[in-house]
Amino acid sequence: METILLIFIIIFLAKVLGEFFERTGFSSILGEICAGILLSVVLLSHDPEIFSFFAELGAIFLLFTAGYKEVHLQELRSASSKAIIPTITQIVFAFSFGFLLGLIFNFQVLESLFMAVAFSATSIGVLVKVLIDYNYLSSKPGSLMLTSAIFDDIAGIFMLSIVVTFAELQQLPSFSQIFIIFVKMAFFMVSMAVLGFKIFPRVFDYVQKMHVKESIFAFVIIIALFSAYFAEAFELHAVVGAFVGGIVLSRIPLAKIEDVQSKVSGLSYGIFTPIFFAYIGFTVDLAVIGAAGLFTVLVVVMALLGKLMGGFIGSKLVGLDSSDSLIFGIGVMPRAGIELVVITIGRNRGIIGNEIYSAIVLMVIVSIIVSPMLLKFAINTKEKSALPSS
Repeated sequence: METILLIFIIIFLAKVLGEFFERTGFSSILGEICAGILLSVVLLSHDPEIFSFFAELGAIFLLFTAGYKEVHLQELRSASSKAIIPTITQIVFAFSFGFLLGLIFNFQVLESLFMAVAFSATSIGVLVKVLIDYNYLSSKPGSLMLTSAIFDDIAGIFMLSIVVTFAELQQLPSFSQIFIIFVKMAFFMVSMAVLGFKIFPRVFDYVQKMHVKESIFAFVIIIALFSAYFAEAFELHAVVGAFVGGIVLSRIPLAKIEDVQSKVSGLSYGIFTPIFFAYIGFTVDLAVIGAAGLFTVLVVVMALLGKLMGGFIGSKLVGLDSSDSLIFGIGVMPRAGIELVVITIGRNRGIIGNEIYSAIVLMVIVSIIVSPMLLKFAINTKEKSALPSS
């Protein structure tokens, strides 16, 4: 009975506070994180097991849905040539800033690596919402930053799988161990590609003929869970498998009919993902955020600056003018997806402590608040400069 009440309260608070932030012009993720922070203050028992379990499912479905709904392989192939350079530059800058910051503050190499990976990704969900709100999604920098953000997430997933494997070893691996890691990753990817191109389409041809209700939707969820479990069999993290599983399903028409996509979104964004973000807020150390020392401030500044500088330089290299490059750099600043999964995994495995964890959560919150405001200012400034002077 207490478990049912807990889940009810989590979802209720996440949705109510999420709606509040949506109506004030920000991402609902802020409300979901705040719901968890509120729960941590109210609840006496800390980190209940059931909360942690549902949060893990939330991380799995967050990444699965990102691959399933937001990654389109055909579109990526056509847009990849131009997006790859700004993707590389923003990842290099953000990763370097995160890693160097960790070393400057005398964190261990593995801690610094987790922080660097958390610095590297862009939130596709927040980015898309902001671009739609400002009617900028179909613009030249808008389409470029969306493609780049998708590449960002793909790169982030692979970096995550590598640092998690490093964490399993509790040390930086030797060359032979690194080789084994890449062999396992390659074998997993090849296996998923074979399943995605040869097996899963035939499975859905058969599933379509089944008489049992919601069979296609059920098998989409089955493959999401199978992919997560299959990745763990290769000693990768479950979220890596879920993301790849979503991508391979994204090219199967029967698995992506509108009704099924709606149900997957409902299950993911309606139930599990809000619980994951609430769990993030629940496990934040409020004392660390309240103190907001030099390290916390630098995490926020360097994470945002790394994306801004890397995005600006990379987009300039592919031919955007200075105003569009600035818009691109600001647009890829928001975080809210993979980076939170990264630090949650790092914290749960005892690799990073509360200081890094809480500082990065604060960085995510600041990025969600600041990026849309700066992006609106940059777009308005560009549009005003384009008007003919009277």
